[in-house]
Amino acid sequence: MAIEFRDDDELVDPTVHCSSCDAVCCRLTVFVMPDDPVPRAFVDTNEHGTEVMGRGEDGWCVALDQLRMCCSIYELRPDTCRRFTMGSAYCRDERAAYRKHYPGTIPSVLVDDE
Repeated sequence: MAIEFRDDDELVDPTVHCSSCDAVCCRLTVFVMPDDPVPRAFVDTNEHGTEVMGRGEDGWCVALDQLRMCCSIYELRPDTCRRFTMGSAYCRDERAAYRKHYPGTIPSVLVDDE
């Protein structure tokens, strides 16, 4: 499959799928904006006074359904999550970094790190 350009000019690799990932994006810091419909129970305030998605002691987003490895508040997720593009350079970089830190978790053929 070829890499394609989206309307926002972000390079997207269509071979990257969430179903072949360990929900790596659910370990990133997610800023919550005032108009985001996120249930308040999922929101924390960081050391700078900024609202962010809460994290469990294990570092994962508190909205992650860890049994199914998907967002438990998908329809109410923050805009930051809505804009995170599956297969984008940022996605691929995060997957590669995670794979280096946790070898064997994401198959190497699915990570653009060589």
